[in-house]
Amino acid sequence: MKKNVITLFAFAALSLTACKNDPKNTVDTTDTIESTEASKDATPFSIAAAESKVEWTGSKLTGGKHHGTITIANGEINVKDGKIENGKIVFDMKSIAVEDLKAGDGKEDLEAHLKGTGKEEATDHFFNVNKYPQGTFEITSITEENGKSIVSGNLTLKDVTKAIKFPAMITVTDKEVMIHADEFAINRTQWNISFNSNSVFDNLGDKAINDDILIKLHVKATK
Repeated sequence: MKKNVITLFAFAALSLTACKNDPKNTVDTTDTIESTEASKDATPFSIAAAESKVEWTGSKLTGGKHHGTITIANGEINVKDGKIENGKIVFDMKSIAVEDLKAGDGKEDLEAHLKGTGKEEATDHFFNVNKYPQGTFEITSITEENGKSIVSGNLTLKDVTKAIKFPAMITVTDKEVMIHADEFAINRTQWNISFNSNSVFDNLGDKAINDDILIKLHVKATK
């Protein structure tokens, strides 16, 4: 298993919407966790890209929201003795899609803004996918806390890497690995995504966008 971690998770939306930040749901970030090599007797499972995805939701402080997906390009999960040892999930940041708007009704404009492929002055407002075309989440360990599986690892966005952890439902069989994360939130400003952040800029009024991005992670890996 390689130790490098590239860039990840791209979501937040500009005219985003509803619900205020819920700090209880926002994962803590810490310095990166040291990567480990897979054991020689670990079994690698390749991520099935067509059956894996990230779901995101972004919101404005004044209400309203947008949601969409990001494609998982590839990756690998290493299993030893029936348990996940480590792994890496690679995200295609150029695949950011908005699902609550129809074509011709603002969908293309919002997607271009999130990707940074629209107006030149907005290139780095969010994810700047031409400069940062991929993202990754590197799984460093799985632990059990209060009867739940807790996934720990390194999340990198726009060349900024932070360690996070979140609860997930995990199933491991001889043929496949399934990871379905409970909905959790990340504070986008921790990865230098600060466009219209009320905690970074003053007097934004109804233009202020929540720092928190809600995420659901769905991963399937097979032999």
